[in-house]
Amino acid sequence: MSRSERSPLLLAGLLAAAGTAHFAVPRRFDHIVPRSLPGSPRAWTHASGAVELALAAGLALPRTRRAAALASAAFFVGVFPANVKMAVDWRHRPTPQKAAALGRLPLQLPLVLWARGIARNAEGRS
Repeated sequence: MSRSERSPLLLAGLLAAAGTAHFAVPRRFDHIVPRSLPGSPRAWTHASGAVELALAAGLALPRTRRAAALASAAFFVGVFPANVKMAVDWRHRPTPQKAAALGRLPLQLPLVLWARGIARNAEGRS
């Protein structure tokens, strides 16, 4: 299997793991939901987990890969405010936790670019 064939499956696996974690350990995600969003943080945690699972399924299937990759890129942009909130909220925590929260911020850009690259590859194959 070539790198371009593995890439969407790797991103699908990452999203599936994250989506599953939103249901398995939701408290970990509830606290990073921006307060400005209406409704309960748990509802947003479950909704984002469901979206991640749906995106993973879409990326895994060649027929829906392009649309799922573009939606994944948009999703990564959309969850950035939660990562900013986490970094701000964790600024007084011990150094390893603070570093993890800050480290999430620059990771969003490679995720967006990865998803866009998958979409571009899927476009060329249709």
